[in-house]
Amino acid sequence: MSNLIWIIVAVVAVIIVLFVILAIVQSSKDAKAEADRNLVWKDRKRTFLGLPWSFTKYSLAEDRLFISKGFFNIVEDEIRLYRILDVNYKASFGQRIFGVGSIIITSSDKSAGNIEIRSVKKPKTVKEMISKNVEAQRDKKRVVNREMMGMVDTDDDEGGI
Repeated sequence: MSNLIWIIVAVVAVIIVLFVILAIVQSSKDAKAEADRNLVWKDRKRTFLGLPWSFTKYSLAEDRLFISKGFFNIVEDEIRLYRILDVNYKASFGQRIFGVGSIIITSSDKSAGNIEIRSVKKPKTVKEMISKNVEAQRDKKRVVNREMMGMVDTDDDEGGI
């Protein structure tokens, strides 16, 4: 019976070592990819006590916003900054205690739609950085956002003064 326990412990130890090696290889690939993108900002989703114990990564380049989720199966969303329509900030009481907050992005990107960058450090600074880069990309691409502010009726049907 004790030999069986030692075999199970050895198998579990080998699996853990393989996971650690896989994580190191993946992080070196991620670092190379991030270096190729000329990133302006990057962070991870903060979870318990504001610590980055998550596999959700956010990064901002001059022209795109990247959101990568997952460890084994990785899904990466990319939004061109000129497609972002609105950037908002929110922070719950618990987030403010640990110095994190969330940024809500409304975009015209069909696949991404509205995105929440959850629990990042210095969220107001990040929000301003995103807004500044969005405006720069919109100016560079000559994209104009035509908003409907409201219709004003200028017809004077009453025949008054």
